[in-house]
Amino acid sequence: MPGVEGRVALVTGASQGIGRACALVLASAGAKVVLCARNQEKLQEVAAEIGSKGGEAEALKMDVANEEEIKAGVKAILARFGKIDILVNNAGVTRDQLVLRMKRSDWDEVINTNLTGPFLLTQAVMGAMLKQRWGRIINITSIFGQIGQAGQANYASSKAGLIGLTMAVAREVSSRNITVNAVAPGWIETAMTTTLPEELKEKMRNSVPLGRTGTDLDVANAVKFLASEEAGYITGEVLKVNGGILMG
Repeated sequence: MPGVEGRVALVTGASQGIGRACALVLASAGAKVVLCARNQEKLQEVAAEIGSKGGEAEALKMDVANEEEIKAGVKAILARFGKIDILVNNAGVTRDQLVLRMKRSDWDEVINTNLTGPFLLTQAVMGAMLKQRWGRIINITSIFGQIGQAGQANYASSKAGLIGLTMAVAREVSSRNITVNAVAPGWIETAMTTTLPEELKEKMRNSVPLGRTGTDLDVANAVKFLASEEAGYITGEVLKVNGGILMG
């Protein structure tokens, strides 16, 4: 089976941004996509968009910081489709503050959503992937999990932890033809960055060797490749999608 055609993909944080782009790209390549996020209305809009283009998608409300919602959601997907081939752990939050002023609640919320959520989802889908002896898990980390970022001790820690989780799980399940990889975006143009001052955005662009900020599709296309049959000999990898800011 080439590419991702006929596969069932679960994408978290699929209501907007990179998650939405991943869902659209996977669906356009022939995957059946289950869209997960906390906002049901936005999920329905993305599902309708995919359907209008001839793809197949279902919206499933899920808070990845809630273990019971994860278990119930995965159970429902398996009941509906009989399998989960691809897991894209994309959902994430930020609660930025200097470490001296950061509240414990802000630390916990980011870690619970960005790191514990992917861990729990990986656990939840693993049984089905092991049984079918095929799977693709792709974790969306960040360049800040590799180089750090002032004011984001919680976020950078969660994304660095996600890289460690990626490599550990990759070693555990590789013998069953399950690959586990991460994608680490750099400066990506999103709804959040469009509100930044133009001076700051220009400074961002100037820091990128390729001379531009990335797009959500730049990330989604990398995810599609790692999810494909053609990427079957790649595991434990952190694919940098950052325009050359961080090399090596």
